[in-house]
Amino acid sequence: MDQPEDDAVLATTVQQFDVALADFARARRMDPKASSLVLLERARALMLVPGGFDALYRRVRALESAGIFGASDWARPAILQPALAKRSLREAGAVTTIVEASSEIRLLAVTLGDYFHPGISSEQARHFLTQVMALNLDLLSGQMSEADRERPEQLGLLVQQLYQYLIAHLGYESLLDSLVAEVWRLLDQGPVQVDSICDMIGQIAKCLYDPDIRTRGTADATRLVRALFAPSLACAEDPGLAIYEQRLSEMDDVELSDEAASMARSMHDTGLASPYHAAMLRYLRSTGQDDLIPAALGLTMTGLDDFYCYNELVNALIDEAIYPETCQAVFGLTMMLERGSLFTPPVAQALWRQIKLTLSAETARTLTEAFGEDQPPRVYLLAGVLNLLGQPLGVGQGNNPSCQSAIGLSMWAANEADYLLQVLAWAARDNEVLTRFEGYQVSSKDLEVGLVKEAPVDVDPVSVVLIPHLDRLYGEMWRRCSDRDDDAHRWINPEFYGWWVNHEFLVVADIHTGEIRDYEGFVRCFYASYHPYFNGQMPLIHPQPAGIAVTDSAARFVGRHAITILRVGLSPTNEMRVYFFNPNNDSGQDWGQGIRCSTRGHGEFRGEASLPIAEFASRLYAFHYDPLETGDLTSVPEADVARVVALGLESWARPEEE
Repeated sequence: MDQPEDDAVLATTVQQFDVALADFARARRMDPKASSLVLLERARALMLVPGGFDALYRRVRALESAGIFGASDWARPAILQPALAKRSLREAGAVTTIVEASSEIRLLAVTLGDYFHPGISSEQARHFLTQVMALNLDLLSGQMSEADRERPEQLGLLVQQLYQYLIAHLGYESLLDSLVAEVWRLLDQGPVQVDSICDMIGQIAKCLYDPDIRTRGTADATRLVRALFAPSLACAEDPGLAIYEQRLSEMDDVELSDEAASMARSMHDTGLASPYHAAMLRYLRSTGQDDLIPAALGLTMTGLDDFYCYNELVNALIDEAIYPETCQAVFGLTMMLERGSLFTPPVAQALWRQIKLTLSAETARTLTEAFGEDQPPRVYLLAGVLNLLGQPLGVGQGNNPSCQSAIGLSMWAANEADYLLQVLAWAARDNEVLTRFEGYQVSSKDLEVGLVKEAPVDVDPVSVVLIPHLDRLYGEMWRRCSDRDDDAHRWINPEFYGWWVNHEFLVVADIHTGEIRDYEGFVRCFYASYHPYFNGQMPLIHPQPAGIAVTDSAARFVGRHAITILRVGLSPTNEMRVYFFNPNNDSGQDWGQGIRCSTRGHGEFRGEASLPIAEFASRLYAFHYDPLETGDLTSVPEADVARVVALGLESWARPEEE
């Protein structure tokens, strides 16, 4: 069609869309469950005509106000997961694909500052779109796969055009650099679940080596690609596992030792293990060359001590859990040994039980549905245990409202791993977790569902098994406290997480009205309890759960969220900072007012986030403390208190306009 015809078709299609949008908005005002099918069909038609995405872009505010996202996950964009978005775009039916495409156009408008959404910041929206593009890089070449071409209703073409539209607005030239930086940013946080990151790296590899895609290679991109597909000279051209194993069998002792060291260097460089790494460990075990395993894992002093003291157990863990399909567990095993985890005798015994554990039919089915059939479900679960014990700060809540459960898993993996393994055994074998609350036994078996209504999505194997039980238990404890006159976290957290959670609790907002109460006193108590200068130089001994008020990059209130305070101390530049664990899969957030959470460069250990203490305190709304170890409240400087209060009152705690 020529330009006048294009314009006429666009005008007609836009008019039809606008009529459908107005009809839908009226229907939704009368009935919140009114059908959106007519509107979505008009949106599909609009996306397929030249200029259609621009027209939709200008209407995202009206589209969302009409209720197109309803009560679905798309209505809460901050929880959306890029890996799920890829499936929605490329594999789902027409309705899901159109809603996902509409959501991404909306997030583009948020990213570019043309639309304010209270549920997600422009930075978060950009990160999401960057990851979605990374997972769909094959569309850069302009060539559709057979699967895309065969999709009904021109959905394959629609998705390709959507992707080109996103690239055109977010910048083609810097696309690869942005994607690579995004992967490194996520890896810095030490995630346990790396499937989507590996998918992104796979797409980056296609982008780098596709002659039809004009990109310039970068050293950082090459490091990522080599970590997965060519971690050593013996597999430099990604020859496949069979050829690699043949090459291993032809190596002499010196060559095999060099190969082991090369594997270890690659893994520790990125935090990613390759299927080749798993193949090498299994080769060493099968040929009786266990003496090279420490070199292949890159163990240092503590790890070596753990390895040699528990050599039989480590070998059994390799035999039972390390396969190419579970290769990331190589890094998990390494970090578990480096933490000296096996020197706690109950942990070693519990791991033997885990190796021999018989899973219930329900657990086996759940794990198979989540991770596939390439290995038995018990293998995926045992590999998940290694990853979690190796990186307790790497667990994330995924696309689930389960921050409370996620910080529990992290806390137990770091401080009471034998308890974690006990509740996991109950859940995986017996479909039940037992605990006690205020003297009464509580079982997860027959409880109502809590916040997690369906099977957890996009999480690690341990979370898949445990989160439903933990969520129900937490919900039951909440119900038992529902008639009390203070925040229920006061009573639940010490019993849910463990004895080390301090029993005194302070919340700054009235639980009934939300009104801020004695903000200055709240800040003074926090400083006197956690700041080393005002609590008698008392270090934080055990992690403490706390509640924060999350804000976006414009300092607007987004919602309340559970995190764990890990430690408070001086950074390498002598700045007092709070180091904390955030289970929301992305610890590097911009909370406005210049408050940007850091995940590296300020003394953070892998998996930690950190902020200067005043900035952290300005987003704090509830915390636990020990009144017997609290310092002098009057010693906290007025200026420090005033700064925290000002930051809070100018953001999430801003008084409502009269």
